[in-house]
Amino acid sequence: MNALAQQQALLQALWTRPGHTPPLDTLLAAPWQRGLAAYRTNASALAERALQAAYPVVAELIGAGSFALMARQFWQQYPPVCGDLARWGDALPGFLAGEPQLADVPYLADVAQVEWALHRNAGAPDAAPFEPASFALLGQHEPDALTLRLPPGTVLQRSRWPVLSLISAHLHSEPSLDTVAARMQARQGETALVWRQGLRPRLAACTDAEATLIDALLAGQSLLAALEAAEAKEAQFDFSAWLNAAVTQGQVLGAATLP
Repeated sequence: MNALAQQQALLQALWTRPGHTPPLDTLLAAPWQRGLAAYRTNASALAERALQAAYPVVAELIGAGSFALMARQFWQQYPPVCGDLARWGDALPGFLAGEPQLADVPYLADVAQVEWALHRNAGAPDAAPFEPASFALLGQHEPDALTLRLPPGTVLQRSRWPVLSLISAHLHSEPSLDTVAARMQARQGETALVWRQGLRPRLAACTDAEATLIDALLAGQSLLAALEAAEAKEAQFDFSAWLNAAVTQGQVLGAATLP
């Protein structure tokens, strides 16, 4: 076995489920096999900690023991492809959605989608500076020639469950769990907006009209197209009120002309 093949076999062995013998085990002396077993155990613990850092609410919802087991199963199916474990875990929402044992918590995958967006926003690229003077463009050009600048990493997550309420209740104790339970019982869907304000990931609720407008802007459409889409959802949509709140909260960084 050449050096490259040995390295590949070692990586495979490190991410193999304990009790399953990969080819490398047969080539190692007993002390090395014990070391390899220790590495596997440590990798399993690292996987659990990395996922818990990215998905704290998911961890609380399914419990510590179940989360640890799930983390081990997840890294067996989706091992890291780089050394930075903070970048690993994006496949978890799909993994949760396809797990039959979690069928009684159908909202879990949506919660995970929002948590991953929050986690990735912590490392999102720095945005261009806030440019208040650029809003003068709104009075100088027609809206079909303009767009609004949103922070890098801005994400919308629509759910038929009250995912925003659920996450906020677990992270910030607001709203109360009784309120969340009532919203769950009523199947009160919510749309969560995730963005970064300065260095801090933020999470807020969006109306259908607001979400439609933001979706259009994220897709690179003109301000006119975004406004028309929002007004199709809500005829009395108040763009000025939305823009004032969005600028205050760092959801909009400025206006710009389209190329």
